[in-house]
Amino acid sequence: MNALYPEQWLHNLSTGEKIAAEVRMQIISKKIESDTIISENKLAKQFDTSRSPVREALKILASEGFIQLEKMGAVILDFSDKDIEELYDIRKMMEQFVLERIIQLDTDALEQQLIKIIDMMYIAVKFKDAESLTAHDLDFHETIVRCINHKRILLMWSKMRPTMESFILLSMRRRFKDAPKDADRIVQNHKLMLKSIQDKDKVSISKAIENNFNTHHMLEKERKHHH
Repeated sequence: MNALYPEQWLHNLSTGEKIAAEVRMQIISKKIESDTIISENKLAKQFDTSRSPVREALKILASEGFIQLEKMGAVILDFSDKDIEELYDIRKMMEQFVLERIIQLDTDALEQQLIKIIDMMYIAVKFKDAESLTAHDLDFHETIVRCINHKRILLMWSKMRPTMESFILLSMRRRFKDAPKDADRIVQNHKLMLKSIQDKDKVSISKAIENNFNTHHMLEKERKHHH
């Protein structure tokens, strides 16, 4: 089986989480189509494991809305453009709230962390490393979310992260293959977000958030239009 989920991201995951990570990628990439029935036994054989970790994986995927649990297995639910839109809607609302809180704080330490992450993003773009760029993109946003020490928002972010991670990685891989300059645009958007934090300006924060998420979505729409 050619795995879609990066091997270097599997460390510290349980067997169930590893299975969920790979199946999630296959659902988002449409490698497994909606309405497909997957059985515990088949997954256990495919991943060379017992049924216990498979059950853990199915529970995770059901909680994320990817599957509907059935007796001894599950049915794949559709992951559509509407799901992507809704994820970005939540992220925009969340990050607008977080950034408006952040500009009331001393952000020197945060800014230094974000500068380092942006430097790593540039290196990832230089080497056309989709996995690294995806990880640093999400780390940038998670660093911002963690900064305000808001337990409920962090919980929401943690729940969304695996889906965003899979979707963004698949998207980054396509960009490096079909339109590498798009990756530069993503890094520039993160620089704008950093500048809005440095300037502590609400208007530029709103613009930076809108620009970042619209670019992500616009590029995805462009890709679908061209294929």
